[in-house]
Amino acid sequence: MLARQEEEHVEEILSVEEENRRLRQAPKEPLFKTVLDTSTRSHCQILFLTMAVLAMLVTVGSGVSASRGYALVAVQQKADALEQENERLKIDIAKLKSPERIKNIAKDQLGMEVPKHTYFSQEK
Repeated sequence: MLARQEEEHVEEILSVEEENRRLRQAPKEPLFKTVLDTSTRSHCQILFLTMAVLAMLVTVGSGVSASRGYALVAVQQKADALEQENERLKIDIAKLKSPERIKNIAKDQLGMEVPKHTYFSQEK
C-alpha cells in the first residue's frame, strides 16, 4: 500500500511537470469562442434594427397623436367661444326687437306719439 501511494505521488509530480510543459505550449483551441456564428449575428442585427424601427414608429405616432389632440382641443375651445358669442348676439337681437325700446325711440328721437283715437275704414 505504501508503494502504491509513493507511485501516485511520483505521478502527481510528473503530472505537475508535464502540466507546466503543456501550459508553455500554444493552445490548439482558444479558451473561449470570441466570434459568434455569422447567421446568429445577422439574425440579431436584423432583430435589433426591426425593434429600433418599430420604436421609432411608435414614438413618431404618439407625437402625431398628441399634436392632433392639441389641435382638436383648440378647435373645441374655438367652437365653444363662437357658441357663446352666438348666444350673446341672440340676446342683443331680442333686446333690439323689444316693442318698448321701439316705442321709446319713436317718441324721443322721431317725435311720434300713439294716436288717441283709432279709425278703421271698411270697403264694400
